[in-house]
Amino acid sequence: MAPTSTVETYVSMRLYVDNWRWADTPFYLRTGKRLASRASEIAIQFKNAPHLPFQKTAVAGLNPNVLVMRIQPHEGTSLKVAAKIPGPVMRMRTVNMDFFYGSSFLVESPDAYERLILDCMLGDPTLFAREDEVERAWGLADHVESIWAAQPRPSLPNYAAGSWGPEEADALIERDGRRWRRP
Repeated sequence: MAPTSTVETYVSMRLYVDNWRWADTPFYLRTGKRLASRASEIAIQFKNAPHLPFQKTAVAGLNPNVLVMRIQPHEGTSLKVAAKIPGPVMRMRTVNMDFFYGSSFLVESPDAYERLILDCMLGDPTLFAREDEVERAWGLADHVESIWAAQPRPSLPNYAAGSWGPEEADALIERDGRRWRRP
């Protein structure tokens, strides 16, 4: 990317859903071009328990439980949870439970566009976004863009191709005591 480029190729944001169920739950989104790897996934990081049922030394350094749904490539699901190491001493460690379509069925999944074209030819709308969903998504994007356009144009933070994006994206999530996943 040219150092003086003003083309938007990356976005990271924190969003909240305005209802009782998701109150105070941040949703972090990021996407960009020429990042370190190509991946589409949804990761749900669970909150730590409000109290520790075991000795503090038994759970020190454990990462929060995470459910990851990999959309592409390597479609599948992964669940990382804390588990007790067998034995008389209370020791915990993070373990993975992974399911990948390719290794489970020993068959390559069709490319996403191949599947999309086939579904279109068959008239199967199952994997297509509904009109109201598309309108809502563009409404959000338009709202963000209109707010951004109303402000003086800041200089865009740049990032190196093959990186995970600009440092400002890391600062956004780190302010909340979190960090981005590396797929």
